[in-house]
Amino acid sequence: MKGYWIAHVTVHHPEKYRSYTDLAPAAFQQFNGQLLARGGRFTQLEGNEHQRNVIIEFPSFEQALNCYHSDSYQKAKVHRAGIASAQVVIVEGV
Repeated sequence: MKGYWIAHVTVHHPEKYRSYTDLAPAAFQQFNGQLLARGGRFTQLEGNEHQRNVIIEFPSFEQALNCYHSDSYQKAKVHRAGIASAQVVIVEGV
């Protein structure tokens, strides 16, 4: 079954966030991740609102987890620290 990253992100320093967005897509591609939603228009119906909502589809739950824990993603994630708040969950598709 496919795996999905669902991330809710609030960027505190947009000019510095580019360092993260320049590096992270390479990790997603390495694990055959496909961006389904990234930023864009949204309507918050319940819970806390975040500036960006991201959904990335992977061929399997395991590949989604492996991507998150990979060296390439962890190197990108370092560039997000302190400049953005994120909630990330990985879920298995149905």
